[in-house]
Amino acid sequence: MAYPTVSAPYGLIPINLVGGRVFAGATRQIPIGSGEGTDIYYGDVVKLNTAGNLTRETSTATGDPIGVFLGCSYTDPTFGKVFRQYYPASTTASDIVGIVCDDPDALFKVAVVSTGTTISYMNRDDIGRNAALVQNNGSTVTGNSKVAVSSVTDTTTTLPVRIIDFVPETTVVGEPGSYTEVIVKWVAGVHVYTDATGRSN
Repeated sequence: MAYPTVSAPYGLIPINLVGGRVFAGATRQIPIGSGEGTDIYYGDVVKLNTAGNLTRETSTATGDPIGVFLGCSYTDPTFGKVFRQYYPASTTASDIVGIVCDDPDALFKVAVVSTGTTISYMNRDDIGRNAALVQNNGSTVTGNSKVAVSSVTDTTTTLPVRIIDFVPETTVVGEPGSYTEVIVKWVAGVHVYTDATGRSN
């Protein structure tokens, strides 16, 4: 069966760890403050706010991410304990936790865009270079993110992700060596666990 066409971005999806080590699904539960005013979607990049609670990372070319959001849970006054694909803004509960892939060595699959949600591609010579995130709002229907990476790469050390590899099945017809999906990791020192100066409040 042919690989599905990548028609839109879908966020960052953890696939394995640096060096080909297996991603066993390990995550950390991090509190989300009651009433947090920003939607957070499955595959969104997240960070800690000044109170130490989880919030969506909205920066594109900088930031101090703690990882990627993979759902949440909280006690709903009507339905009891619920588990959701995304966190709806302004949810009120005292026990909201986000499920986060926070391993600084994690590798993620992500779509490449030229701008917004317009799918583009990278070439083989982009491996080892850094790229910015493209922050799109996710879908309240699917609960999934629409974050992507920019097709423009650079050597700027503050850019959040580094291109590690490509998804071979997404090679662009007529453009050999060009791919619409890439595999990325956090640039050294960008992730809040590896930043030498620590998180700034």
